[in-house]
Amino acid sequence: MTASAQAQSGKWSWSDPGARTFLLIWVGQVVSLVGSGLTSFVLGVWVYQLTGSATQFALIFASASIPGVLLSPLAGEVVDRHDRRRVMIAADCGAALSTVTILVLFLGGRLEVWHVYLATAATAVCNAFQAPAYAASIPLLVPREQLGRVNGLVQVERAAAIISPALAAGLIAAVGVPGVIMIDLATFAFATGTLLLVRIPRPAATAHGAAAAQGTLLQRAGYGWRYLMERSGLMWLVVLLAVSNFFIGLASVMVQPLILSFSSVGMLGRLMLAGGSGMLAGSLVMGAWGGPKRRIHGVLGAMFLGGLFLFLHGLAPSALLIAFVAPAFLFTVPVMMGSTMAILQSRVPGDVQGRVFAATRMLLQAAVPLAYVSAGPLADYLFEPLMAPGGALAGSLGALIGVGDGRGVALMFMLSGLVAAGLAVAGSLNPRVRRVEDERDADPVPAAAPAAAGVQVAG
Repeated sequence: MTASAQAQSGKWSWSDPGARTFLLIWVGQVVSLVGSGLTSFVLGVWVYQLTGSATQFALIFASASIPGVLLSPLAGEVVDRHDRRRVMIAADCGAALSTVTILVLFLGGRLEVWHVYLATAATAVCNAFQAPAYAASIPLLVPREQLGRVNGLVQVERAAAIISPALAAGLIAAVGVPGVIMIDLATFAFATGTLLLVRIPRPAATAHGAAAAQGTLLQRAGYGWRYLMERSGLMWLVVLLAVSNFFIGLASVMVQPLILSFSSVGMLGRLMLAGGSGMLAGSLVMGAWGGPKRRIHGVLGAMFLGGLFLFLHGLAPSALLIAFVAPAFLFTVPVMMGSTMAILQSRVPGDVQGRVFAATRMLLQAAVPLAYVSAGPLADYLFEPLMAPGGALAGSLGALIGVGDGRGVALMFMLSGLVAAGLAVAGSLNPRVRRVEDERDADPVPAAAPAAAGVQVAG
């Protein structure tokens, strides 16, 4: 029985060949992201404690985003033209090489802040290829009806990365910074090993794929943009998410400085663990539930609630408050992102998904480095002075949320949350966004990937 027939008959299960292949890849990615999160946390704390600058801390996040924006069109072209498994393996190996470089420099006592920026950028280049290859592989392994559940599980990977700081805080004392980085390298090896054990089928050929293969390299790489712009509902959805990303990014890059302004590094790790548990819970719920039948309701509803919880972060310098609102905010992320990816994967033909996902990622990620580059200066030179004792807002808003170190960052959280919630309302009022799942296409995505039933784990 094919994957499509199993899904339609209600007999599809996680024991099916395509599902087993996805689960093996997924386990490898979860383990790898835990390791990457360990190194990211250690290096972030190292830079912040060394420099004491929110701006230099935020530049790490900018370094992790800008290369992906610049290289996304080329990455999409590579993903659609080559074996997606091999693209992922090459990307993982490249990221491991940059981590080895950091380890060697640290052990030699020569590690500097700019080395961290450069290595982070190199890893981001690899991620620009890995992310669309991974996303475009999923519809080849599971039927369309199960995409919401599967994309919910994919969000577990993000939760694992958030949980990593709590593990890193304890591991630093036990094995030191070099030990943490070596653990990260071991997780890279594990993820690569899982990819070597599987086979991912080629997508079925469509008219879109034939059209995308025509023209110059620049024209082929730009096909993803053309596809989106010809479908206004999808384009509006991506733009809405990109604008939301900017404002959420302003707050998210400042979460560590916010917590460190009133608490310790140990408490930071524990609170990030609490936040990660919320994202993990949301991912597991999404994996079991699959999201609402109308997936756009999952996107906009989660965006609205997430904005409200983001706003609450800034009410008081309280670890107890963060321990409640951070998990609540992060619970909404898997619902929003899982629903979004399910919409895209069910609407875009498989042989152009690499290009379309890369174009989508480019627009979404373009907002992130802008937010990361802006967040530090905005905190250091605008919001923190406004909320300092004697600052312009100290006597008014300061009476409500407090004044002093970190209160300007808290104000950034509140404003960002309000904007995110407002964007969700705006999206619900836009008929093109509301009806994005009803848009018709001359060459729609098949009900399930025809090759999925033949996917086997290599022996």
